[in-house]
Amino acid sequence: MASISKALFFLATLYLASLSASAESEDLGLVINYYKDSCPQAEDIIKEQVRLLYKRHKNTAFSWLRNIFHDCFVESCDASLLLDSTRRVLSEKETDRSFGMRNFRYLETIKEALERECPGVVSCADILVLSARDGIASVGGPYIPLKTGRRDGRKSRADILEQYLPDHNESLTVVLERFASIGIDTAGVVALLGSHSVGRTHCVKLVHRLYPEVDPALNPDHVQHMLYKCPDAIPDPKAVQYVRNDRGTPMKLDNNYYRNILDNKGLLIVDHQLATDKRTKPFVKKMAKSQDYFFSEFARAITILSENNPLTGTKGEIRKQCNLANKLH
Repeated sequence: MASISKALFFLATLYLASLSASAESEDLGLVINYYKDSCPQAEDIIKEQVRLLYKRHKNTAFSWLRNIFHDCFVESCDASLLLDSTRRVLSEKETDRSFGMRNFRYLETIKEALERECPGVVSCADILVLSARDGIASVGGPYIPLKTGRRDGRKSRADILEQYLPDHNESLTVVLERFASIGIDTAGVVALLGSHSVGRTHCVKLVHRLYPEVDPALNPDHVQHMLYKCPDAIPDPKAVQYVRNDRGTPMKLDNNYYRNILDNKGLLIVDHQLATDKRTKPFVKKMAKSQDYFFSEFARAITILSENNPLTGTKGEIRKQCNLANKLH
């Protein structure tokens, strides 16, 4: 009997061990409050760091919002945008398409705060997504509950950017197709471009609408301001020359953007197309009338964007430092 009891005890121990191992390797995917057990303070720490950084540097909120677009659109929401170039490979953030992006160092500030609380637990990909969520709220946008559980990619390749990332000079058909490829419909595209309600556009991105001749589609009242802010046909890329996307409420995410583009005050070609194309104009007009509708569609589209092809479970890694893969740390 004693030997039978020992055998049963041994089998039970093996069974429990196998259950534990399977639980550890189980891929939960993305879930709300993924860190509730492993790092309960994670989301509060990110929120507090975003608040402090915004208090000192208002433009960080715009950076967080732009980050989620540039990172999640390219293959996966995996913080590849944050990686530095290596001797062999140019990274995403060091390409022309990332011109004007900044404040990456402050994401390291958030990462360091999390590492002090929970070393090796919270991914840079989740930091990037949650800082965008909290940055959106800090500039008056909606609070969007976003799932977590992403892991970090190990590579960043500049050479694949063009096949994923829509460009503001492309036709609206191409822009809509790029967004549709990750599940964002026309209303979602119109809402996400409402991000142009905040921040600024560098002159190098819009001088082709001013020189050698002014684009006749531009509102003449707005042209004078644009020429004043961008006086050179070939701006010095190192000079900080820019036009505020929305002169009325430049620091607030709101539906004023839609009223501006209906009044031909959009700075980029894509802004103009959005307000004139029959596929998008009905949504532009609806969002110009209702901020609640804009916010609901914006929140839905950000959620879809944030969940694009994430690395979860055993894929990827949890970087020690957001600008370096662990093998280079």
